[in-house]
Amino acid sequence: MLFKEVAGHLKIKSQLTDSYKAGRTAHAQIFLGKEGNGSLALAMAYAQFLLCEDQQAEDSCGQCNSCRKTQKLVHPDIHFSYPTVGPKKISTDFIKEWRETLLENPYMNINQWLQKLEADNKQGNITVSECLSIVQRLSYKAMEGRYRIMILWLPEYLGKEGNRLLKLIEEPRPNTVFLLVSENPDKILNTILSRCQLVSIPRLKDEEIASILIEKHKLDSDSANSLAYLSEGNYNKAISQIKETTDNNALIFIDWLRVCYLGKPKDMVHWVEGIVSGKHKEKDFFNKTGRKDQVYFLQYGLYFLKEFLSLQQGRDQIRIRFQKTELSTATNMLKVIGVEQIGKMMHLFDETSYHIERNGNPRILFLDASIQMNHLLKKKTIGFCH
Repeated sequence: MLFKEVAGHLKIKSQLTDSYKAGRTAHAQIFLGKEGNGSLALAMAYAQFLLCEDQQAEDSCGQCNSCRKTQKLVHPDIHFSYPTVGPKKISTDFIKEWRETLLENPYMNINQWLQKLEADNKQGNITVSECLSIVQRLSYKAMEGRYRIMILWLPEYLGKEGNRLLKLIEEPRPNTVFLLVSENPDKILNTILSRCQLVSIPRLKDEEIASILIEKHKLDSDSANSLAYLSEGNYNKAISQIKETTDNNALIFIDWLRVCYLGKPKDMVHWVEGIVSGKHKEKDFFNKTGRKDQVYFLQYGLYFLKEFLSLQQGRDQIRIRFQKTELSTATNMLKVIGVEQIGKMMHLFDETSYHIERNGNPRILFLDASIQMNHLLKKKTIGFCH
């Protein structure tokens, strides 16, 4: 992976390449960032840069023999370690699945990886056997490149077994580089943290995610901006929403507001049936079903309310996040819904989303939410329903 293929983080990319040019490549580094920030993607791009045979000013060449092997995840001097399922399993037992998953999505999370392993309800783990395997793999000399690199994804899954790697991390063989990629430093042994140079990976900016959604996924500007905001700096979440959600959330949400305001029981039941089953006699924008879609819809509702609240407070620049239909509805709502109502609606959406994710009955939950919305909206006269 090239640095230019990794979203954002221009400053960190420069720091990594500059440290190499200055001869200050740390032998143990921990890339620390939340899910979807691109920590693993950055580690892969950095490894490719370190082994590139024709390094450019700020990136690897992408064309040499080393780069081609790295991009296919088959370079003999780049080793991977990651959580697996099974008391005696090691990462090389799942290298085929790892390559497939990582090449498809280097921003993946642990749940996506365990689904690939068909783990069901089993938890991932980095075992004693895996630690011994790491020691063995790094006991050999580099085969082709100037470095041997170990990319250890989610060292928080090491637990106390991480003690087995302390000496290797502190006193590695010459030209060995450890790149630990973590999301939760609180679960990593302090003895490991103290032996690593910290590379803090901040959340991606909304405009960075929107830009790559437009360029790579061919989304229009409005959709890209909405997804970027909803993702909260998590690119993995953004691309998951492209696959899992409908592009009609704005229409569905506005329709829900109107149905809830009018408060007709029959219309409420019809709307709930539409959002749950994907079928509605009078509406044609319910075209997908599933809990993920319902949760993403509620997340969209939270996005809309947050934007509306910012708009209500006079932050004009927030208007650019709204599509035309959203802006029209928000403008009509602007002077007739109070902050207290918005706060209660946001809490309601959070609660409903929480219970749907935990297998609550969506028909009951959405109908209850609709009734509560009716009570909240009826507190003031609202013009957007006309």
